[in-house]
Amino acid sequence: MAHKLTPFITAEEIRERLDVLGREIAASYEGDGPLVCVCVLKGAFLFFSDIIRRIDKDIEVDFVRLASYGNASSRSEDIVFSKDMEIPVEGKDVLIIEDIVDTGHSMDFLVHVLKRRNPKSLKICAFIDKHERREVGITVDFAGFKLNKGFIVGYGLDYAERYRELDGVYELSTESL
Repeated sequence: MAHKLTPFITAEEIRERLDVLGREIAASYEGDGPLVCVCVLKGAFLFFSDIIRRIDKDIEVDFVRLASYGNASSRSEDIVFSKDMEIPVEGKDVLIIEDIVDTGHSMDFLVHVLKRRNPKSLKICAFIDKHERREVGITVDFAGFKLNKGFIVGYGLDYAERYRELDGVYELSTESL
């Protein structure tokens, strides 16, 4: 089956938005001590590498990878770490950096886990804040772009592990061409 990719957000629009977003993030953290930036793998890796270079603050970098198992009716109970953090976060400012927040289940799980580790603060930065399928009350503190609907790929976002490498974001149609 052929896929149709329709340009949605250009590479230039991404660069411009990340310049502003990086300044917004840096301005929201005051005081000494590094900001712990946590990349949620795999999808956020491109966004993560670009945004952390735009945050004018001392940072520490770590990574998590989440996996979902089981039935769709209890997703939040079936999320586990397939890679946990290595940096202790107690008493530190922590910024979770995610590719897309849609249903919110993964972020809800990660926020609850990290809150038990007693960070000074805990915020979420998402490349895409998508409300169409939001099922839990998760707030994205820093959003690259807000989106209500559509299936998008590129800039780390994938469809069956394809299209992550694209420098822009595209709406994907899987209908026959």
